[in-house]
Amino acid sequence: MALVATRAFVGIGTNLGDRHANLAFALRSLRAARGVGQVTCSPVYETDPVGPPQPAYLNAAVSLVTTLEARELLRLLQAIELGAGRERGPERNAPRTLDLDLLLYGDARIDEPGLEVPHPRMHERAFVLVPLCDLAPDARHPVLGQTVRAMLEGVQGRDGVRPC
Repeated sequence: MALVATRAFVGIGTNLGDRHANLAFALRSLRAARGVGQVTCSPVYETDPVGPPQPAYLNAAVSLVTTLEARELLRLLQAIELGAGRERGPERNAPRTLDLDLLLYGDARIDEPGLEVPHPRMHERAFVLVPLCDLAPDARHPVLGQTVRAMLEGVQGRDGVRPC
C-alpha cells in the first residue's frame, strides 16, 4: 500500500533565547524528519506579542509534504519544541523558545482532544496569516472556505508584523 502524501502548513514562533537559531533549529529538524519532505519557509517577520508583556516574536510559516498522519505530525512538532528547550506551563500566550502550530493539514477538519485542524485561531492572527500568505495565498481554510489572502485582508494587527 502506498503512503499518502499531504501538504501541511506549520506556523513557527520564538521570542526567547537566540530567536534566529531557534527558527533554524526548527527548519533543520523538519527537513531531517522521517516522513517529511519539500520543506519551504516563508520570510521571517518580527511581530508584536499577544498576551502578557514579553519580548517581540520572530514568526514564519512552513509548507511541507508529509506521509505522517496529523496526530503523528503534531507529535513531531512537539518533540522539536522540546528539543529547543520549550517548557509548557499553564499560562496561555507565554514567552517561549519555540512554538510550532499545525495550521492546515490538507483539507482536513480534525477536532480531537489535543488536536484541532485547521488551527482554531489562525484566521484571527496577522502574525500567522502574513507569512502564510507568502507561501500559499490561495490555500483555503477548510471550515471558513476563505483563502489565506482573503482572511489576511480582513484581519487586524497587520501593522504589528514587520519584515525582519
